[in-house]
Amino acid sequence: MTDAAARKVVFLTGTRADFGKLKSLMLRLQADPAFDVRVFVTGMHMLAKYGYTCEEVERSGFKNIHKYINQNSNDSMDQVLAKTIGGLSDYVKETSPDMLIVHGDRVEALAGATVGALNNILTGHIEGGEVSGTVDELIRHAVSKLSHLHFVANERARTRLIQLGERDDTIHVVGSPDIDIMNSQSLPGIDAVKRRYDFGFANYGILLFHPVTSELEDLRRQIGVVVDQVIATKRNYVVIYPNNDHGSDTILEEYRRFGGLANFRVYPSMRFEYFLSLLRHADFIIGNSSAAVREAPHFGVPAINLGSRQYNRVSCASVADVPIEPEAVGRALAGWERMPREPLALFGHGDSAARFHDILRLPEFWKTRTQKYFVDRTSMVE
Repeated sequence: MTDAAARKVVFLTGTRADFGKLKSLMLRLQADPAFDVRVFVTGMHMLAKYGYTCEEVERSGFKNIHKYINQNSNDSMDQVLAKTIGGLSDYVKETSPDMLIVHGDRVEALAGATVGALNNILTGHIEGGEVSGTVDELIRHAVSKLSHLHFVANERARTRLIQLGERDDTIHVVGSPDIDIMNSQSLPGIDAVKRRYDFGFANYGILLFHPVTSELEDLRRQIGVVVDQVIATKRNYVVIYPNNDHGSDTILEEYRRFGGLANFRVYPSMRFEYFLSLLRHADFIIGNSSAAVREAPHFGVPAINLGSRQYNRVSCASVADVPIEPEAVGRALAGWERMPREPLALFGHGDSAARFHDILRLPEFWKTRTQKYFVDRTSMVE
């Protein structure tokens, strides 16, 4: 880069999960004086019910943080979207960033991409081109269409973006940024995790189950089945709260059944690095979180993926796709020990931050036009 002024890059984070994926990129840029990193913190981070994880962002050493409450417990997803657009729009008009960076398939990412597109601010989307299942997939592809630049996990994601009509030269395969942290030698040891979160299980499974917003009418039955079946195993479990989508209160009501059971520990949230170490040493993970189909295979941890939320996202021997029916869930919980524990590098090799940084240092990168055109192709590579 040859410009004297530092490039002002705003990262938007709304959840503990997307912060974990963005953190390595943010730290890499902040260490380079050619960039002025800003962090717009909103969403679940700002809710005490979910651990007020904005404090984790603050503890990570970022110099310019703006915190914004974008919701209350009664807001629907469209209301959260509208509030986030309003707050972020005011912020970018005040700070005039050179670029916005958003991640994934949450409404906060959609708000960021909308603000970027409508204000002619270069917008980069991390981990577009994936399939998510349910409404999340619609949001992810909408974010990609509103974004100008794409940083994807693998070639399959790149192909999907090309199918969406995106220009080849705007799509960069950098891997999944959380792999950088997963491969790091600085992850806390499992003993440190147990001390911090005050549990002593020698062996345990992880339960992480989120509401599916298009299946709310069946949610109470679904989570009832899950809770019944994990209790019946008599095994130890570390349980982490769901995200704050509608239906989360239904899940938390069922989790009250764990109260008084010595083999269950329930937490509103867990710091990302500590969660990764927890996952690495787990017997298995059960639920419908992306952690079961992305992070777990990288560590070779067996995963019981329940229901439709991660439909068609990944297929490998260490992930069992299971319908949320008592017999099916029971069989899966009885059979996890027969699943392979072979690590798979499906989403990169741990150099995403370096790749991302190198791309942003290219002068031609900043010449990307904010006016987009659909690229029509007569044939596609399957």
